[in-house]
Amino acid sequence: MIPDKNLFNTEINGTKTSLYFLENKDVKVAITNYGARIVSIILNDKKGKPVDVVVGFDSIKGYLDATEIFHGTIVGRYANRIANGRFSIDGKEYHLSINNPPNHLHGGPNGFHNQVWKVETSSNTDIRLSYFSKDGEENYPGNLNVVVHYTLSDKNELEIKYEASTDKTTVINLTSHPFFNLNGIGSGIMENHMLQVNAENYNPVDKALIPKGIFPVEGTPFDFRKSKTIGKDINKDDEQLKFGAGYDHNFVLDGEGMRTAAKATGDLSGISMEVITDQPGMQLYTGNYMKGQNKIRGGFTDDKRTAFCLETQHFPDSPNQPDFPTTVLKPGDVFRSTTIYKFS
Repeated sequence: MIPDKNLFNTEINGTKTSLYFLENKDVKVAITNYGARIVSIILNDKKGKPVDVVVGFDSIKGYLDATEIFHGTIVGRYANRIANGRFSIDGKEYHLSINNPPNHLHGGPNGFHNQVWKVETSSNTDIRLSYFSKDGEENYPGNLNVVVHYTLSDKNELEIKYEASTDKTTVINLTSHPFFNLNGIGSGIMENHMLQVNAENYNPVDKALIPKGIFPVEGTPFDFRKSKTIGKDINKDDEQLKFGAGYDHNFVLDGEGMRTAAKATGDLSGISMEVITDQPGMQLYTGNYMKGQNKIRGGFTDDKRTAFCLETQHFPDSPNQPDFPTTVLKPGDVFRSTTIYKFS
């Protein structure tokens, strides 16, 4: 059940990788410095049985070989999609790699998910990791210093604090990308999980999954204001669901500052997870493109919709959509953000 640290002790491009554990009396979290990613979160279900609620791999090799490359990782420099891989700052156009045709997705093929982060400090309750993203990396402007700080509290809250600074005006959108199944890894599809999302609006998308503005969720399959199963409306004859092959959309979260964005509960385990954030949006992705091609921990396969993601973020394609909250970061300013996964 607990990932084997030895299978994470290797080198990538001459830099050592390892596995680090955070734990309290109820929860054990495993994090690797490869992609600063969450590998595992283990806690007891309603029957007292230990359950790993993160779908991931049992080794660095598993992550390197996977067809789904964003499992558990910190995503950047820009999470989600940028239309046609292009944006402009002060009249200068930047051309990014197209890794999700016709768009740029999650920072590109050499984004933060594919980097070995430096471990600044670690203890049994927290780990602080940093990454220096050079000017021009994936064609983004500016030397960017990024710090991510994970802390596990005695309230079963896994807190993620982000901080970033730049020496040139750039764009930034950071998120954490765990694939969750609150019934436990290998427990089958997650469509019977209950989910509530505190959002009166969402971003409908075009065929390329680029937002087309902000619209109310009322009267649509995207209305999760009252708790319902994730699968209740997922197969409805709806253009937006067809575009995403299910849910793959950003929700415009109600309120500002630190507030509860969502709450999910495993129908079999009774395990609940609250997502608390200061970010303006959250992407719900329901594992629509998981195809059973990868062996995950426990010898299971990553079949379609066996996991879901709740990615706190700024809105997709914000650099090209002036009506959205800005993602521009200027020299002298510091990007800061906090997201908490609270388990019960």
